[in-house]
Amino acid sequence: MADEFKIKFRGVRGSYTVADADFLKYGGNTSCVEVNVGGHLIILDAGTGLISLGNELMQRYIESGTTLSDRKPVRCSILLSHIHLDHIQGFPFFRPSHLSSTRMTLLGGVGYNESLENELAKLLFTKSFPLDLGDIAADLNIVDLNETNYVIFKENEYAPRVIRVNDLKEGDYNENDVVITCYKSYAHPQNGVFVYKIMYKGKSLVYATDKESYPGGDKKLVKFAKGCDLIIHDAQYSTEDYLSIYVPKQGFGHSTFEMALDCKQQIGAKQIVFFHYDPVYNDNKLDLLAEEYADENAIMAYEGLEISLL
Repeated sequence: MADEFKIKFRGVRGSYTVADADFLKYGGNTSCVEVNVGGHLIILDAGTGLISLGNELMQRYIESGTTLSDRKPVRCSILLSHIHLDHIQGFPFFRPSHLSSTRMTLLGGVGYNESLENELAKLLFTKSFPLDLGDIAADLNIVDLNETNYVIFKENEYAPRVIRVNDLKEGDYNENDVVITCYKSYAHPQNGVFVYKIMYKGKSLVYATDKESYPGGDKKLVKFAKGCDLIIHDAQYSTEDYLSIYVPKQGFGHSTFEMALDCKQQIGAKQIVFFHYDPVYNDNKLDLLAEEYADENAIMAYEGLEISLL
Protein backbone atom coordinates (compact mmCIF):
# COMPACT_ATOMS: atom_id res chain seq x y z
CA MET A 1 0.00 0.00 0.00
CA ALA A 2 1.23 3.49 -0.84
CA ASP A 3 0.43 5.19 2.47
CA GLU A 4 2.07 2.76 4.87
CA PHE A 5 5.33 2.58 6.76
CA LYS A 6 5.41 -0.83 8.37
CA ILE A 7 8.36 -2.69 9.83
CA LYS A 8 8.43 -6.45 10.43
CA PHE A 9 11.33 -8.28 12.08
CA ARG A 10 12.34 -11.48 10.32
CA GLY A 11 15.66 -12.23 12.04
CA VAL A 12 17.01 -10.60 15.21
CA ARG A 13 20.16 -12.60 16.08
CA GLY A 14 23.78 -11.71 15.59
CA SER A 15 26.77 -13.86 14.66
CA TYR A 16 25.09 -17.18 13.86
CA THR A 17 21.72 -18.90 13.77
CA VAL A 18 20.32 -20.85 16.69
CA ALA A 19 17.96 -23.82 16.39
CA ASP A 20 16.94 -24.80 19.90
CA ALA A 21 13.76 -25.07 21.97
CA ASP A 22 15.04 -22.40 24.35
CA PHE A 23 15.19 -19.79 21.57
CA LEU A 24 11.65 -19.93 20.18
CA LYS A 25 10.19 -16.80 21.79
CA TYR A 26 12.64 -14.30 20.25
CA GLY A 27 13.80 -16.45 17.34
CA GLY A 28 17.10 -17.84 16.13
CA ASN A 29 17.47 -16.32 12.66
CA THR A 30 20.10 -13.73 11.81
CA SER A 31 19.51 -10.12 10.82
CA CYS A 32 16.69 -9.25 8.45
CA VAL A 33 14.06 -6.52 8.74
CA GLU A 34 11.20 -6.13 6.27
CA VAL A 35 10.03 -2.58 5.58
CA ASN A 36 6.91 -1.92 3.52
CA VAL A 37 6.87 1.80 2.85
CA GLY A 38 5.25 3.98 0.23
CA GLY A 39 4.33 0.97 -1.89
CA HIS A 40 7.88 -0.41 -1.88
CA LEU A 41 9.36 -3.49 -0.25
CA ILE A 42 12.72 -2.59 1.27
CA ILE A 43 14.66 -5.26 3.14
CA LEU A 44 17.35 -4.40 5.67
CA ASP A 45 20.04 -7.09 5.59
CA ALA A 46 19.86 -10.60 4.21
CA GLY A 47 20.53 -12.91 7.14
CA THR A 48 18.64 -16.17 7.49
CA GLY A 49 15.49 -14.24 8.41
CA LEU A 50 15.27 -13.43 4.69
CA ILE A 51 14.36 -17.04 3.94
CA SER A 52 10.94 -16.96 5.61
CA LEU A 53 10.16 -13.66 3.90
CA GLY A 54 11.09 -15.18 0.56
CA ASN A 55 8.85 -18.17 1.21
CA GLU A 56 5.89 -15.86 1.93
CA LEU A 57 6.58 -13.77 -1.17
CA MET A 58 6.73 -16.92 -3.26
CA GLN A 59 3.39 -18.08 -1.87
CA ARG A 60 1.80 -14.71 -2.68
CA TYR A 61 3.26 -14.86 -6.17
CA ILE A 62 1.75 -18.31 -6.78
CA GLU A 63 -1.64 -17.25 -5.40
CA SER A 64 -1.75 -14.03 -7.46
CA GLY A 65 -2.63 -15.81 -10.71
CA THR A 66 -3.20 -19.14 -12.38
CA THR A 67 -0.56 -18.71 -15.10
CA LEU A 68 2.92 -17.18 -15.26
CA SER A 69 1.62 -14.22 -17.25
CA ASP A 70 -1.20 -13.57 -14.75
CA ARG A 71 0.93 -13.57 -11.61
CA LYS A 72 2.16 -10.43 -9.91
CA PRO A 73 5.97 -10.49 -9.93
CA VAL A 74 8.07 -9.78 -6.84
CA ARG A 75 9.65 -6.33 -6.65
CA CYS A 76 12.08 -5.60 -3.82
CA SER A 77 15.31 -3.92 -2.78
CA ILE A 78 17.80 -5.17 -0.20
CA LEU A 79 20.05 -2.79 1.75
CA LEU A 80 23.10 -4.48 3.27
CA SER A 81 24.69 -2.98 6.37
CA HIS A 82 27.87 -4.96 5.64
CA ILE A 83 28.86 -8.35 4.25
CA HIS A 84 29.66 -10.38 7.35
CA LEU A 85 28.04 -13.78 6.93
CA ASP A 86 25.23 -13.30 9.46
CA HIS A 87 23.93 -10.44 7.29
CA ILE A 88 24.08 -12.12 3.88
CA GLN A 89 23.76 -15.86 4.37
CA GLY A 90 20.03 -15.96 3.61
CA PHE A 91 20.40 -14.49 0.12
CA PRO A 92 21.13 -17.70 -1.86
CA PHE A 93 17.99 -19.23 -0.33
CA PHE A 94 15.69 -16.28 -1.13
CA ARG A 95 13.29 -18.15 -3.40
CA PRO A 96 12.00 -15.18 -5.45
CA SER A 97 15.55 -14.60 -6.71
CA HIS A 98 15.23 -17.81 -8.69
CA LEU A 99 12.24 -16.52 -10.68
CA SER A 100 12.96 -14.74 -13.96
CA SER A 101 10.02 -12.38 -13.34
CA THR A 102 11.49 -11.03 -10.08
CA ARG A 103 13.02 -7.54 -10.12
CA MET A 104 15.55 -6.90 -7.35
CA THR A 105 18.07 -4.24 -6.42
CA LEU A 106 20.82 -5.10 -3.94
CA LEU A 107 22.64 -2.13 -2.41
CA GLY A 108 25.59 -1.86 -0.06
CA GLY A 109 29.25 -1.05 0.18
CA VAL A 110 32.53 -2.86 0.68
CA GLY A 111 36.16 -1.75 0.88
CA TYR A 112 37.96 0.60 -1.44
CA ASN A 113 38.83 -0.82 -4.87
CA GLU A 114 36.33 -3.64 -4.33
CA SER A 115 32.82 -4.17 -5.70
CA LEU A 116 29.83 -5.53 -3.83
CA GLU A 117 29.03 -7.89 -6.70
CA ASN A 118 32.48 -9.46 -6.74
CA GLU A 119 32.62 -9.86 -2.97
CA LEU A 120 29.18 -11.49 -2.78
CA ALA A 121 30.08 -13.82 -5.63
CA LYS A 122 33.15 -15.00 -3.73
CA LEU A 123 31.51 -15.28 -0.32
CA LEU A 124 28.11 -16.80 -1.14
CA PHE A 125 28.46 -18.50 -4.50
CA THR A 126 31.21 -20.02 -6.65
CA LYS A 127 32.72 -22.59 -4.25
CA SER A 128 30.17 -22.38 -1.45
CA PHE A 129 26.89 -22.83 -3.36
CA PRO A 130 25.74 -24.92 -6.35
CA LEU A 131 25.08 -21.78 -8.42
CA ASP A 132 27.20 -18.82 -9.42
CA LEU A 133 25.84 -15.34 -8.77
CA GLY A 134 25.42 -14.93 -12.52
CA ASP A 135 23.07 -17.92 -12.56
CA ILE A 136 20.45 -16.08 -10.49
CA ALA A 137 17.32 -16.00 -12.64
CA ALA A 138 15.93 -12.70 -11.33
CA ASP A 139 16.62 -9.35 -12.93
CA LEU A 140 19.20 -8.41 -10.29
CA ASN A 141 20.91 -5.04 -10.13
CA ILE A 142 23.78 -4.73 -7.62
CA VAL A 143 24.72 -1.18 -6.62
CA ASP A 144 27.78 0.03 -4.71
CA LEU A 145 26.84 2.75 -2.22
CA ASN A 146 28.84 5.36 -0.38
CA GLU A 147 28.02 8.10 2.09
CA THR A 148 27.42 10.68 -0.63
CA ASN A 149 24.44 8.78 -2.07
CA TYR A 150 20.74 9.38 -1.71
CA VAL A 151 18.57 6.36 -2.55
CA ILE A 152 15.17 7.53 -3.81
CA PHE A 153 12.12 5.37 -4.41
CA LYS A 154 9.72 7.21 -6.68
CA GLU A 155 6.01 6.50 -6.92
CA ASN A 156 5.24 3.75 -9.43
CA GLU A 157 8.92 2.88 -9.97
CA TYR A 158 10.10 -0.39 -8.49
CA ALA A 159 13.84 0.33 -8.88
CA PRO A 160 15.43 3.04 -6.74
CA ARG A 161 17.33 5.98 -8.13
CA VAL A 162 20.78 6.44 -6.62
CA ILE A 163 21.91 10.08 -6.78
CA ARG A 164 24.99 11.76 -5.36
CA VAL A 165 24.10 14.49 -2.89
CA ASN A 166 26.02 17.07 -4.96
CA ASP A 167 23.96 16.11 -8.02
CA LEU A 168 20.56 16.48 -6.37
CA LYS A 169 18.30 18.95 -8.10
CA GLU A 170 14.98 20.48 -7.16
CA GLY A 171 12.24 18.04 -8.01
CA ASP A 172 14.39 14.91 -7.70
CA TYR A 173 12.09 13.81 -4.88
CA ASN A 174 8.92 14.93 -3.12
CA GLU A 175 6.86 14.06 -0.06
CA ASN A 176 5.36 11.00 -1.75
CA ASP A 177 8.79 9.45 -2.37
CA VAL A 178 10.80 7.25 -0.03
CA VAL A 179 14.25 8.72 0.63
CA ILE A 180 17.17 6.81 2.17
CA THR A 181 20.48 8.19 3.34
CA CYS A 182 23.41 6.40 4.93
CA TYR A 183 26.73 6.85 6.62
CA LYS A 184 29.52 4.42 7.37
CA SER A 185 30.45 3.71 10.96
CA TYR A 186 33.89 2.24 11.56
CA ALA A 187 32.98 1.08 15.05
CA HIS A 188 32.87 -2.49 13.74
CA PRO A 189 35.92 -4.57 12.82
CA GLN A 190 37.24 -4.89 9.27
CA ASN A 191 35.43 -2.55 6.85
CA GLY A 192 32.84 -0.94 9.11
CA VAL A 193 29.08 -0.92 8.67
CA PHE A 194 26.44 1.23 6.98
CA VAL A 195 23.81 2.91 9.12
CA TYR A 196 20.63 3.68 7.15
CA LYS A 197 17.84 6.22 7.57
CA ILE A 198 14.55 5.66 5.75
CA MET A 199 12.28 8.71 5.47
CA TYR A 200 8.68 8.89 4.27
CA LYS A 201 5.89 11.41 4.85
CA GLY A 202 7.65 13.08 7.76
CA LYS A 203 8.52 9.81 9.54
CA SER A 204 11.97 8.28 9.84
CA LEU A 205 13.47 4.91 10.70
CA VAL A 206 17.16 4.47 11.54
CA TYR A 207 18.79 1.04 11.29
CA ALA A 208 22.01 0.93 13.33
CA THR A 209 23.13 -2.65 13.74
CA ASP A 210 26.64 -4.02 14.38
CA LYS A 211 28.10 -0.90 15.88
CA GLU A 212 29.85 -0.27 19.14
CA SER A 213 29.45 2.98 21.01
CA TYR A 214 32.15 5.33 22.30
CA PRO A 215 32.64 7.03 25.67
CA GLY A 216 30.18 9.89 25.68
CA GLY A 217 28.26 8.42 22.75
CA ASP A 218 28.70 8.23 18.99
CA LYS A 219 28.42 11.86 17.91
CA LYS A 220 28.24 10.99 14.22
CA LEU A 221 25.26 8.72 14.80
CA VAL A 222 23.60 11.28 17.08
CA LYS A 223 23.78 13.90 14.33
CA PHE A 224 22.62 11.47 11.64
CA ALA A 225 19.65 10.06 13.59
CA LYS A 226 18.55 13.21 15.45
CA GLY A 227 14.84 13.18 16.21
CA CYS A 228 14.02 9.96 14.37
CA ASP A 229 10.74 8.19 15.09
CA LEU A 230 12.29 4.75 15.54
CA ILE A 231 15.84 3.49 15.87
CA ILE A 232 16.71 -0.19 15.57
CA HIS A 233 19.95 -0.39 17.53
CA ASP A 234 22.50 -3.11 18.11
CA ALA A 235 22.21 -4.54 21.63
CA GLN A 236 24.24 -7.70 21.45
CA TYR A 237 25.59 -7.77 24.99
CA SER A 238 24.57 -7.14 28.55
CA THR A 239 26.88 -4.71 30.35
CA GLU A 240 28.06 -7.58 32.55
CA ASP A 241 29.18 -9.66 29.55
CA TYR A 242 30.67 -6.66 27.77
CA LEU A 243 32.90 -5.90 30.78
CA SER A 244 33.61 -9.52 31.74
CA ILE A 245 37.06 -10.03 33.27
CA TYR A 246 37.20 -13.47 31.64
CA VAL A 247 36.07 -12.83 28.06
CA PRO A 248 35.50 -9.07 27.64
CA LYS A 249 33.62 -7.97 24.53
CA GLN A 250 35.10 -4.50 24.15
CA GLY A 251 36.30 -3.98 20.59
CA PHE A 252 34.05 -6.68 19.13
CA GLY A 253 32.02 -4.00 17.33
CA HIS A 254 28.76 -4.39 19.24
CA SER A 255 26.84 -2.37 21.81
CA THR A 256 25.24 -3.11 25.14
CA PHE A 257 21.63 -2.39 26.01
CA GLU A 258 22.87 0.58 28.05
CA MET A 259 24.77 1.99 25.06
CA ALA A 260 21.66 1.67 22.92
CA LEU A 261 19.54 3.52 25.49
CA ASP A 262 22.14 6.26 25.81
CA CYS A 263 22.00 6.69 22.04
CA LYS A 264 18.20 6.91 22.10
CA GLN A 265 18.35 9.66 24.71
CA GLN A 266 21.03 11.64 22.89
CA ILE A 267 19.24 11.59 19.53
CA GLY A 268 15.80 12.14 21.02
CA ALA A 269 14.30 9.12 19.26
CA LYS A 270 10.63 8.52 19.97
CA GLN A 271 11.18 4.76 20.19
CA ILE A 272 13.98 2.19 20.21
CA VAL A 273 14.10 -1.52 19.39
CA PHE A 274 16.90 -3.64 20.87
CA PHE A 275 18.33 -5.84 18.11
CA HIS A 276 21.09 -8.31 17.11
CA TYR A 277 21.21 -10.41 20.27
CA ASP A 278 24.15 -12.58 21.22
CA PRO A 279 23.32 -16.12 20.01
CA VAL A 280 24.04 -17.55 23.47
CA TYR A 281 21.21 -15.48 24.98
CA ASN A 282 18.23 -17.83 25.22
CA ASP A 283 14.63 -16.83 25.92
CA ASN A 284 15.15 -16.83 29.67
CA LYS A 285 18.18 -14.53 29.43
CA LEU A 286 16.37 -12.12 27.12
CA ASP A 287 13.29 -12.17 29.35
CA LEU A 288 15.49 -11.09 32.26
CA LEU A 289 16.96 -8.27 30.16
CA ALA A 290 13.46 -7.23 29.06
CA GLU A 291 12.44 -7.04 32.72
CA GLU A 292 15.55 -5.00 33.57
CA TYR A 293 14.72 -2.40 30.92
CA ALA A 294 10.93 -2.52 31.25
CA ASP A 295 10.73 1.10 32.40
CA GLU A 296 12.83 2.50 29.54
CA ASN A 297 10.14 2.68 26.84
CA ALA A 298 12.15 0.21 24.75
CA ILE A 299 11.06 -2.77 22.67
CA MET A 300 12.76 -6.15 22.53
CA ALA A 301 12.97 -7.35 18.94
CA TYR A 302 11.54 -10.78 18.18
CA GLU A 303 10.71 -12.59 14.98
CA GLY A 304 7.29 -11.47 13.79
CA LEU A 305 7.28 -8.15 15.68
CA GLU A 306 5.48 -5.50 13.62
CA ILE A 307 5.59 -1.73 14.06
CA SER A 308 3.77 0.92 12.03
CA LEU A 309 5.06 4.49 11.80
CA LEU A 310 2.00 5.89 10.01
